[in-house]
Amino acid sequence: MLNSRARSHRGLRSGREASRQELVSRSLQSAQHCLENQDFGTAYAHYLLVLNLAPELKNDVKETFQYTLFKWAEELDSLARIQDLFNCYEQALELFPNDEVICNSMGEHLFRMGFRDEAAGYFHKAVKLNPDFADAKENFYRVANWLVERWHFIMLNDIKRNLTYQKAVEKMVHSGCKSVLDIGAGTGILSMFAKKAGALHVYACELSKTMYELASDVITANNMEGEIKLMHMKSLDLEIPKHIPERVSLVVTETVDAGLFGEGIVESLIHAWEHLLLQPKVGDPKNNDVSFEDYGQVIPAGATVFGMAVECKEIRRHHRVGIQEVASVRLADTVEFCSPTHASVNSEETLEPYTTEKLSRIPGGYMPLTEPFQVMTVDFNNLQELKNLATRKPCKISVPITRGGLLDAVVVWFVLHLDDEHTLSTSPSEETCWEQAVYPVQGLLDYSRKPGDIVVLEVSCQDCYLRIQKISVSPSECRMDVERENTPALGNEAELCSALASLQTASKLDRVGCECVLESTEIALLNNVAYHECFKAAISKVLSSFSSNTELQSMDVDGSERNLGESQNKDSLQTSTDPFYILDVSEGFSILPIIAGKLGPVKAYSSVEKQQHQIALNIISEANHFPKETLEFWLSHLTDESSVLQRPKSDKLWSIIILDVIEASGLIQQEVMEKAAISRLLGCG
Repeated sequence: MLNSRARSHRGLRSGREASRQELVSRSLQSAQHCLENQDFGTAYAHYLLVLNLAPELKNDVKETFQYTLFKWAEELDSLARIQDLFNCYEQALELFPNDEVICNSMGEHLFRMGFRDEAAGYFHKAVKLNPDFADAKENFYRVANWLVERWHFIMLNDIKRNLTYQKAVEKMVHSGCKSVLDIGAGTGILSMFAKKAGALHVYACELSKTMYELASDVITANNMEGEIKLMHMKSLDLEIPKHIPERVSLVVTETVDAGLFGEGIVESLIHAWEHLLLQPKVGDPKNNDVSFEDYGQVIPAGATVFGMAVECKEIRRHHRVGIQEVASVRLADTVEFCSPTHASVNSEETLEPYTTEKLSRIPGGYMPLTEPFQVMTVDFNNLQELKNLATRKPCKISVPITRGGLLDAVVVWFVLHLDDEHTLSTSPSEETCWEQAVYPVQGLLDYSRKPGDIVVLEVSCQDCYLRIQKISVSPSECRMDVERENTPALGNEAELCSALASLQTASKLDRVGCECVLESTEIALLNNVAYHECFKAAISKVLSSFSSNTELQSMDVDGSERNLGESQNKDSLQTSTDPFYILDVSEGFSILPIIAGKLGPVKAYSSVEKQQHQIALNIISEANHFPKETLEFWLSHLTDESSVLQRPKSDKLWSIIILDVIEASGLIQQEVMEKAAISRLLGCG
């Protein structure tokens, strides 16, 4: 009886095995048939079934499965079925978790879709799986150039910065700080300083996936992978005991930018003091007889921020429009052009209120108009002071001009106090990896200053940014030293200075009807008279040639035609019954369509998208007495961006398409070049 049951079970197993093999065989045949018919989705489904039923066939079907996956992924991408695409890759990586080709392909899709951090992780994994995989290495280096900011390398090469931090960390560890948390670890160098100094427990967190992977490699290369716990997460998400067993005695960080607070150091240290650090030591902080083992401490311990008003032609060129007319086009007085740093004052978005420059290397140099003055101090070991920063009322500072010149910007730097002994300065006079924060001065009636005039500015720390705004100037008759509104010494004199200084700003605002925010590169381009004169000459030459030819020939106008002379012949142009259709597809704000409109019977189309840019161009057109129909905004006529270069009328072709293909760096803009190629097929006659 038992033998018959055993035979029956063997028979069932044998039958199931035969059925499985038959299903696998049929599925393989179906998959092959689907591939021949380019039905990649169905083929992919068949291969999934085969690999789940017969894992032993993985090596046999691996290459064909990869090919099917990649082809099906291309189809899904073209259909914008992004989630299905990623689901397919996740299924594939469950079957082939250590396949470098699939990892690399997944990374390529992520990179194209803008998920560069995630893409870097897959490229890095592919390189680890196969260090000789050339495609993965090239992809990883490419995405690393996107994600690893250049300043990481500059900082690592700053020997003074590294040695100073190392000495400060060693001092604290030797004083008793045995557990250390590195916030914003970057490459992990501060964590390794702590471990080498003798810290018993070292933890590090890094949000960037790329930098986390890089730090992992650096720590492993230094044989510390088992001694430093590196976590890919924000410090604000760290919990005790989930991620760290207990509070630490030392936090080290360099999450500061040129404006000190822009990398979120205040927010992260408030969280650290409340949730991750031991309580601070009470008493004299310079008393080295007391061990730090039972107390919390932060490196850097604090900072002092300094400022200085400067004249600088390069900053002015990028943040103020300094001309009233360009290529015979008058810029309307009622349009106020400003850069995003100025617009951030009234913006609802959290915009960085400054730009950055390495003043010691800025083209044309700079000239100080004031002595350096102290803007503020901050103690990173004082929780209450950190909390008060964001809620503190704005502080007004008044500084005397000591040297006459044009007031172009207030420049800010800081001294980082790592402890009571070690400091790092980002001053323009220091050889350092740091740039300085630049607050361009905009919105004044007169920027020319003489010794004795008073610069009045308002300082605050809203949105965890150091903000220097409402910069104004009062005449030399209202003389005072550097003072602050909340000190008794100011009194009525300070109020008088502030009131006088605000008069010119108010009158300026009354005069302006439209504020137009341009990127600094757009302002610099608008200030470039030679650039616009060159385009004017080129457009004029082409229009003149059209007037003398019965068969119009289209051509692209490129900014490289630098030596063309202006050869206008308006009388001959006026004889044309139909206007010439001109399309400007330059990137960003451009007045080239208006310049073209002054050269004859032209119907100009601008491709600017921002509404405030369109309003500004309309105002400028009206100021130059253009008929309303002279200028139109081409994108507003389109429902499909792909038709941007098609003709304006079914029976008319573009006479000229203006393309500015050269970036400020000298590189050719690939996307604009592609537009140029398409335009020859779609737009020109």
